[in-house]
Amino acid sequence: MAPGNHTHVTEFILMGVSDRPELQVPLFFVFLVIYMLTAAGNLGIITLTTVDSRLQTPMYFFLRHLAVINFGNSTVIAPKMLVNFLVSKKTTLYYECATQLGGFLVFIVAEIFMLAVMAYDRYVAICNPLLYMVVVSQRVCLLLVSFTYFFSFFTAIVVTPCVFSVSYCSSNVINHFYCDNVPLLALSCSDTYLPETVVFFFSGTNLFFSMTIVLISYFNIILAILRIRSSEGRKKAFSTCASHMVAVTVFYGTLLFMYLQPRTNHSLDTDKMASVFYTLVIPMLNPVIYSFRNKDVKCALKEFLKNPCQRFSLI
Repeated sequence: MAPGNHTHVTEFILMGVSDRPELQVPLFFVFLVIYMLTAAGNLGIITLTTVDSRLQTPMYFFLRHLAVINFGNSTVIAPKMLVNFLVSKKTTLYYECATQLGGFLVFIVAEIFMLAVMAYDRYVAICNPLLYMVVVSQRVCLLLVSFTYFFSFFTAIVVTPCVFSVSYCSSNVINHFYCDNVPLLALSCSDTYLPETVVFFFSGTNLFFSMTIVLISYFNIILAILRIRSSEGRKKAFSTCASHMVAVTVFYGTLLFMYLQPRTNHSLDTDKMASVFYTLVIPMLNPVIYSFRNKDVKCALKEFLKNPCQRFSLI
């Protein structure tokens, strides 16, 4: 469709997390703290896994990319959201909205597949420790990460134009705090069958493939742990994976809740709460869950804080 006839709307209004005036400033500070912790945690991991020689294994290579993705995801959403808490006119331009949806899709799909890659990495480390460095070689690591980014960009390039190909006639008020495909399609005054099918197909396929990898990996990990004779060994292996499993369960749980329910059951307010979780809360928690409970990362952080200049000069 030519740009002239696909819409009469040149900008959208984002309703935000809450439209109650007395909550705008308190919510601004809550989400500002969340975003600052997310940025500090994820940039910290990116820095440590880059400069510390002990953190050069495949596991930390994947962790660094998860941190890049988490930081990217919250940065696509949080700054605009924070500004909107403080202004009375919560508008976003048509193309700005499309860009935000595209950016969000890139990072959310990348996270879905990066979690699958990390589950596979843990599976090889626990089930085939002797072959670990052969199976998860540097070339394999680069291939897995490249595939993750390629597929996330592909999803964004297909889904975003599809969502914005519909007509937006009168209403331009998005009942959300960022431009997401479900509330955008809810505003359309034209037939949304094709874009809804595309969104459902991509979200369903992405979740199905990545969850299959995650479930098979963790199923085999649990079996391998149960075969360990010593209770000390079992405990150690479980503690490595338990936090990963919690993070993965919460992340996939909220995504399944959001995207795989029929449109008739959709309450945009419950969707908003689920979205707060996977766009802002989980990126803040992931650095803690995946790494700061980890002995190597703690040691690396202590050494880095003692002498940051020297660590940077080693790169």
